Amino acid sequence: MASEDIAKLAETLAKTQVAGGQLSFKGKSLKLNTAEDAKDVIKEIEDFDGLEALRLEGNTVGVEAARVIAKALEKKSELKRCHWSDMFTGRLRSEIPPALISLGEGLITAGAQLVELDLSDNAFGPDGVRGFEALLKSSTCFTLHELKLNNCGMGVGGGKILAAALTECHRKSSAQGKPLALKVFMAGRNRLENDGATALAEAFGIIGTLEEVHMPQNGINHPGVTALAQAFAINPLLRVINLNDNTFTEKGAVAMAKTLKALRQVEVINFGDCLVRSKGAVAIADAVHGGLPKLKELNLSFGEIKRDAALSVAEAVADKVELEKLDLNGNNLGEEGCEQLQEVLDGFNMAKVLASLSDDEGEDDEDEDEDEDEEEEEEEEPQLGERRERPTAPPRKMLDPDGGEPAPVLSSPPPADVSTFLAFPSPEKLLRLGPKSSVLIAQQTDTSDPEKVVSAFLKVSSVFKDEATVRSAVQDAVDTLMKKAFSSSSFNSNAFLTRLLIHMGLLKSEDKIKAIANLYGPLMALNHMVQQEYFPKALAPLLLAFVTKRCCLNPWAFARTVWGVPTWWP
Repeated sequence: MASEDIAKLAETLAKTQVAGGQLSFKGKSLKLNTAEDAKDVIKEIEDFDGLEALRLEGNTVGVEAARVIAKALEKKSELKRCHWSDMFTGRLRSEIPPALISLGEGLITAGAQLVELDLSDNAFGPDGVRGFEALLKSSTCFTLHELKLNNCGMGVGGGKILAAALTECHRKSSAQGKPLALKVFMAGRNRLENDGATALAEAFGIIGTLEEVHMPQNGINHPGVTALAQAFAINPLLRVINLNDNTFTEKGAVAMAKTLKALRQVEVINFGDCLVRSKGAVAIADAVHGGLPKLKELNLSFGEIKRDAALSVAEAVADKVELEKLDLNGNNLGEEGCEQLQEVLDGFNMAKVLASLSDDEGEDDEDEDEDEDEEEEEEEEPQLGERRERPTAPPRKMLDPDGGEPAPVLSSPPPADVSTFLAFPSPEKLLRLGPKSSVLIAQQTDTSDPEKVVSAFLKVSSVFKDEATVRSAVQDAVDTLMKKAFSSSSFNSNAFLTRLLIHMGLLKSEDKIKAIANLYGPLMALNHMVQQEYFPKALAPLLLAFVTKRCCLNPWAFARTVWGVPTWWP
């Protein structure tokens, strides 16, 4: 690693400041049990004029410490964003509700007007929802736009409490002439199941202003999916619907398709691993064909969809000029079906939007049961976290555009030379892609997956040369790729940074990943990237620490510090 390259990047990072009145204790692993433990935190809060955002992720806050921190917050009326994920590591569950109650009371006393509240990864269970119930019902949350509660273990009971609190918040705020206008709701991995999802659906229907809903992996079956579909229909501004890894079956898919026909702003649909099956896929295809003019991503992967239904989906996207990705991987297309799917899309000059089909499970020999929906009532639904077993199919080989290694997939490669460049990067190949190279690379990359974004970033940056044409092409490709990734609310930027550090050899990994040999290109690309507006400024101090110190930590310890992942994470 060239020391001058590191110094240059470090200098750039050091100049990258966190803007927006933000005070961050993120990732400091502070153990705040008593008032004495919290005195430094309190002083910084008290001395920070114009505090608008407070980050407490990656620390552990006890009841007494929370009480005195709340007291300091009573004078911070300008506070708008509370990034409080993973801040109860190692605490008894009984400690969390009173700590949250104290913090909420501090915000209410201050008269703060929150726009974002993130309590993800706190594993507080249903009782924990009681801890911030009063806060949600108060005038402090009348202005709330984003509520993030991923991986909190709320369960059905917590989902019902949350739904009631949101409904009450809307009622009270409406009485004051400024109804709650929640835009982003995230509650993945919470075991909400049908009853919890149905309760929240009722609240969503009342609110009516949602733009993004992320509820993956919640054990929701078709009754809950149907309730959500009905609520989504009266949220006309919806842009992102992520219900990945729930169980639609045909009934849920048909209900959701009916709703999609009524929505005009939807850009991202993620129904991957939702068992929509062929009939459900055809219903969704019909909805796509008749509307969704702004659609950018459609994920129907691992849904037990057969060839004819998949072809219907492909034909439905023919006029979607903004479409960037169609994911039908892991279904039952068979070899011939995969080829036909590519041919159909190629006929629309849209083959580049098709994601890899490397996990296709082969054509099912058995005829689809016409009474499939009746069988759905009898079959046992998969439990949360339990994967449905799928048969394997004989694969064929081609270059995987994301992995750079031969992967099982259909025989004909995607059009243009993007996959070839990503498999065997060189400056010449990048330049031969032409003026649209940056767009083509971004389209070919699954920007919802941090590991794939890291892979694409490193391959593009590896061809960096201090020649005007190559340098410009690399920087353009990096900008387009990373702007797309960082602008997505579902993209985990901290996971991206962790994986990048591992591949660059700045962080050890239990996966025994071999670090790249030449860091010149990646360092030059990073030096460019951190100066751009799309780069999250909160990542700068973390990247600076690892670039300058070249630390080698246990990756799970680092994950707890940087990601906001609880200590009990496997």
